[in-house]
Amino acid sequence: MAAPKFTTVVPTNEPRAYGSPGHVPASWSPDRPGEIVGFQPRGERLGAPGPDQGFAIKIANSLRSKLRVDGGENIDDVVQGCLGVALRRASLFSRAPVVHDLTIAFTIWGYFDEVPPRDLVVLRTRMFEGLRHVGHHYTEGREIVDQVPVETLQMTPAQVASRYSGDWRELLGL
Repeated sequence: MAAPKFTTVVPTNEPRAYGSPGHVPASWSPDRPGEIVGFQPRGERLGAPGPDQGFAIKIANSLRSKLRVDGGENIDDVVQGCLGVALRRASLFSRAPVVHDLTIAFTIWGYFDEVPPRDLVVLRTRMFEGLRHVGHHYTEGREIVDQVPVETLQMTPAQVASRYSGDWRELLGL
C-alpha cells in the first residue's frame, strides 16, 4: 500500500504484499440445530411467515382510535388477535403487511362497527380474552387466525365491508 509523501520510509524495507493464510477453512454449511433445510415448513399452527411483519404493529397502533370495543374487551387483546389475521393475509400475497390487511382483520371481527351484532361481541370477547399475554395464549391466537377462511383474506377491504353486515359469520368461517 502506498504511503503519503510526508511519511518517512526506509528504503531498505521490503514492500508488503498479500499472502494467503496457511489454512483454508471449510465452506459454511447449515448445521446448527435451528436451521431450516429447504422451504419454511407448512402445517397446522406453524404460522404464516412473511417479510417485515413487525410493521403491522405500527399500522395497528395508528388504527387504535378508530376501534370500537365493548366494555368487557381490552384493546390490547383486540390488536393482538387481529395482528395474526392481518399477517396471514399479507403472507398469502408474499409481501409485508399494509393497512388493508389490518382493516380487513378489524372489519370481519366488527371492531369498526358502532353497534356490532351482540352474538359477535360475545364470541369475540370470549375468543380474544387475554391475547395480550402472547406467551401464555399463543394457541388461542392461532385459533383466531386459522378460523378465518382464505377466501375472506383474498377479498378487498371494500368487498369485506359490503359483506360484513349480512354475512359476518361466513366471513369468519362460522
